Amino acid sequence: MAPQADFDKAAEDVKKLTKRPTDDELKELYSLYKQSTVGDINIACPGILDLKAKAKWDSWNLKKGLSKEDAMSAYVSKAHELIEKYSH
Repeated sequence: MAPQADFDKAAEDVKKLTKRPTDDELKELYSLYKQSTVGDINIACPGILDLKAKAKWDSWNLKKGLSKEDAMSAYVSKAHELIEKYSH
């Protein structure tokens, strides 16, 4: 399968998990998804009082400089790991 097709399938499959991953796992998946689809972070840092948005922003910001292709590959690997862990 082509990298984009693998990525699209993983993005769909991860939505079907039967159990909820940890917050850290979700942040990692989110940041890789955003880096894959948008690239380097392009939004202002949210206010300190919006803890969830700030955590997501921080996680995505850590991926700055990672190529979209590398981010896609890492996303697919992480998604497969979570599918294996949380689909049983």
